[in-house]
Amino acid sequence: MSSEVKVPTLGESVAEATIGEWLKQPGEAVRQDEPIASLETDKVAVEVMSPIDGVMGEQIAAVGDTVEVGALIAMIEEGEGGSAPAPAAKDKPAAASDDAARASDGEETGDAAVLSPAVRRAVLEHGIDPSSVKGTGKDGRLTKEDVVAAAQAKKDGGAAPAPAPSASPSPSPAPAARGERREERVRMTRLRQTIAKRLKSAQDTAALLTTFNDCDMTAVIETREKYKSLFEKKHGIKLGFMSFFAKAACLALKDVPAANAYIEGDEIVYHDYVDISVAVSAPNGLVVPVIRNADAMSFAEIELAIAEFGKKAKDGTLTMEEMKGGTFTISNGGVFGSLMSTPIINPPQSAVLGLHRIEDRPVAVNGEVVIRPMMYLALSYDHRLIDGREAVTALKIMKEAIEDPARILIDL
Repeated sequence: MSSEVKVPTLGESVAEATIGEWLKQPGEAVRQDEPIASLETDKVAVEVMSPIDGVMGEQIAAVGDTVEVGALIAMIEEGEGGSAPAPAAKDKPAAASDDAARASDGEETGDAAVLSPAVRRAVLEHGIDPSSVKGTGKDGRLTKEDVVAAAQAKKDGGAAPAPAPSASPSPSPAPAARGERREERVRMTRLRQTIAKRLKSAQDTAALLTTFNDCDMTAVIETREKYKSLFEKKHGIKLGFMSFFAKAACLALKDVPAANAYIEGDEIVYHDYVDISVAVSAPNGLVVPVIRNADAMSFAEIELAIAEFGKKAKDGTLTMEEMKGGTFTISNGGVFGSLMSTPIINPPQSAVLGLHRIEDRPVAVNGEVVIRPMMYLALSYDHRLIDGREAVTALKIMKEAIEDPARILIDL
């Protein structure tokens, strides 16, 4: 007896997805509620679970196929799994992987042939040599998690895991001849396509302008250093810089409501609350989960929310609801070393605050040149709604609140 596997409901206004990766192959045993496939939507990756205990049967859709909600994508057979090699998806033995990534000479040899599109994307994004990573998947194949773990180990200064032992030697790809140049085509994920469309739409629709200021981080650094141990002991979370900027933004948006509004048709929609979208880097691209009612939250509540979103983004478990809405965005390019940037607004929002790296610079204080930890702040805004005076005022309020955190406590 067989059980059908269909595309689950993906969220409000999301009608289709792309098969990103098959996590189980035909013939492999599966347990009820065990993930068997990963679907890529416009915003998040969604796992499809097995409805019963059994054996992975026919895969009706291939990696790279676009499938609608409710569409049949696979069958689960009753019984126990064996060790037979996994056949390719129905009628599409290699089309998806061919489209996803192929060298310019049109051939795939050696280890490259067994990398799924999701793994290939992870390898390219993290700059990892797949031959240096031990695979934990079926028959020693690499999984996306293996690549992410290796990238984290590399970031932490550790060595990448040793290559997986091979039962029998396999031919290695021929080394490129001196001076030879190659290309590889990788299909854009649905998330990356959506990011591209939304950012281009923002440029085409909004009258984008950016105003800059610099900020002395001395007071925040000293406050953080003084209270970080007590803060972590009491709240179970580290005190970071983002909560200071979130509270400073809330202060500014109350005084400059246009920066917390958006245009809809010929009307301006204002909000008496602040929902801050926090730009987070995920394996498949940038995502923006929302801290709701940030203006009513404590520092600890904001830090806990940010930490939870960061973990979910890394694990690929953010939900549609967690990224829905938002009235203002904060993007921290400083974690990657950015000195200055002009961030693009997150439609339909009208403003975004860009944070950058902190570096010691000489500045004039009371007529003397001193060295201070400085950060450039950038506020990009829709000039159709926000005037230059309002934008500069909002950014100035944020700067002053960071340079004198007491302002946040007394709402000044």
